[in-house]
Amino acid sequence: MDCVPASLPALAGLPALVSPAAGEGRAAGAIRPESLHPTLWLAHQLGRQVDAAVPSGFKALDAQLPGGGWPRRALTELLLPHPGVGEVRLLSPCLVATQKAGRLVMLFDPPAALSAGALTQLGFDVAQLLVINTRTRVIPGSDSLWALEQALKSGHVGAVLAWLPPRLRTERLRRLQLAAHAHDGPAFVLCEMSAAQRPTAAPLRLALRASGADVLAVRVLKRRGPPLESPLQLDLPPVLSATARQRARAWAGAAVPVGVEPPGMSAATALRAATFVNLAAAR
Repeated sequence: MDCVPASLPALAGLPALVSPAAGEGRAAGAIRPESLHPTLWLAHQLGRQVDAAVPSGFKALDAQLPGGGWPRRALTELLLPHPGVGEVRLLSPCLVATQKAGRLVMLFDPPAALSAGALTQLGFDVAQLLVINTRTRVIPGSDSLWALEQALKSGHVGAVLAWLPPRLRTERLRRLQLAAHAHDGPAFVLCEMSAAQRPTAAPLRLALRASGADVLAVRVLKRRGPPLESPLQLDLPPVLSATARQRARAWAGAAVPVGVEPPGMSAATALRAATFVNLAAAR
């Protein structure tokens, strides 16, 4: 018995899908994938987005992001070796632009004291930032991610930045990704670097590492498009004075650039170093 019918009248006349690289030899009537649906793309292309992306403020990064910027209605997952590698400075152009557009920016559970002076220097309107701390009072049976999920579902927030608890289960991240579908703006979640070993529901996952006081290495681990072999080196806006930078280096260890974790440095020590740098920036 034949598995395929001799004729398929329902499929007759459908054009073939071919790559734009096929050139002049493409079949007659061939169409591009994006003409069928705006989110379809070929393997050698970057994915497209229905909603316009939000520029990151870094041209080299935008060139490697599907849609040319941070996605809307989806999570962007950033993996960190420890807090304070430059994640806020990386996201500051996008978050500041969101504020200037008259929309609310919410920060969930920052792991260290935020420096009002450094944030002001980056262009933030500190008085209009909404900081939510869900882990200050842990009640048995409570859900620390409930507020974040509700903020995403509300559809009334401009941008969200959340430091997630470690070893977050995959299904919890999937719930946040589903909630982000209603969020008309960028939504960033920050996780520990070991999360790279687990699957993610976020369509965009980047790994961040400090390459100096004002340089950030960004590796694209997941995106809608072909893999990126080499990390990007991005120059971050400086926030430390020369005196504050020297004091931070002396505190964290001689000859150690700010934001770089030396061998054997514990996560707790790195967090204290990041906190010191934040406080120093305000002086």
